[in-house]
Amino acid sequence: MEKWKRSARLVDMTQQLLSQPYRLVPLTTFAERYQSAKSSISEDLAIIHEVFSSEGSGRLETVAGAAGGVRYIPQMDLDHARQVLDEICERLANPERILPGGFLYLSDLLGEPWLLSHIGKIFATAFAGKKIDAIMTVETKGIPLAYATAQYLQVPVVIVRYDYRVTEGSVVTVNTVSGSSRRMKQLSLSKRSLEEGSHVLIIDDFMKAGGTVRGMIDLLAEFKAKVVGVGVMVETPAEEQLIDGFVSLTQVTEVDVKKREISVGLGNLFMEKEERS
Repeated sequence: MEKWKRSARLVDMTQQLLSQPYRLVPLTTFAERYQSAKSSISEDLAIIHEVFSSEGSGRLETVAGAAGGVRYIPQMDLDHARQVLDEICERLANPERILPGGFLYLSDLLGEPWLLSHIGKIFATAFAGKKIDAIMTVETKGIPLAYATAQYLQVPVVIVRYDYRVTEGSVVTVNTVSGSSRRMKQLSLSKRSLEEGSHVLIIDDFMKAGGTVRGMIDLLAEFKAKVVGVGVMVETPAEEQLIDGFVSLTQVTEVDVKKREISVGLGNLFMEKEERS
């Protein structure tokens, strides 16, 4: 194969890194692919890193040594994250989302690939640096968010079920109380889906009192797993909060069914980041 031109190398190398976040790529892999010296590859990577950093889209992490290489760490800067979250807040405030009982319709947001990709990257940024072996969510609406986040963190997704399915094999089941209805629910997870002692990130679409998330935490205790974080797309305040230390992207503070009004603001993730800035 002919030696690649630098412009072609930069484009292809960028694509390779973006498509494999967190995967360590040896410099020899790039050198052999492009028929170029490692010194030239290092210069190319420095250019890519500078662009990623200046655009707030991530960074390159270099690992020294014979088994070393470079990996792409996805990130989203505050300005871009705010634009995404402001759009979500604006769309959540649409009174047409109000359903009987004061519930909100979210399925359209959870079905947009562009929006899901951005939310996944925000969660990946929020929990960057933590050891994560798997992402856990509960069926069904949390599944798109979990996979969007897993795409950037490059870890598997495990799905908690409300009902036992024979295709899951042997399962572990716990009981939990729904924070809104106070009804007892059963949560089940296949024994084969998660290794004992795993570090798990919980991702869900909506949380009020946190009963379902509390159930997932109790379920993980049966696997002797460690919960490294909890992220939710929409939080709504509750008098009795069962979960502490969670990360929310947006917050619905009031749903007035009579006036057909929804009060929405940024979640605690962005507020905490602003305080640290």
